[in-house]
Amino acid sequence: MDINIDDAAAAAAFRRLVAHLRHRTDAQNVDLMGLAGFCRNCLGDWVAEAGDMTKEEGRSLVYGMPYAEWKVKHQGEATPEQLARMQESIAKNG
Repeated sequence: MDINIDDAAAAAAFRRLVAHLRHRTDAQNVDLMGLAGFCRNCLGDWVAEAGDMTKEEGRSLVYGMPYAEWKVKHQGEATPEQLARMQESIAKNG
């Protein structure tokens, strides 16, 4: 997929997205997955792949802390409805 966005603009937009996700801890990963088919973990994994680092390192960059710590502080229990929406959305990722 060819996306023509200047690297500096892409980097600035990415940093703004990460800052937004760090601020909006109320936006649960399961809801992001259910709506858009990706979440903070996905974003961290993409950072890891692009930056030649471990998934945990990439996720820590996105979360601003280790994922396990963020989970304890911010992640609620997913409802069956949220999980069903997530599975439906993931199926669209193909």
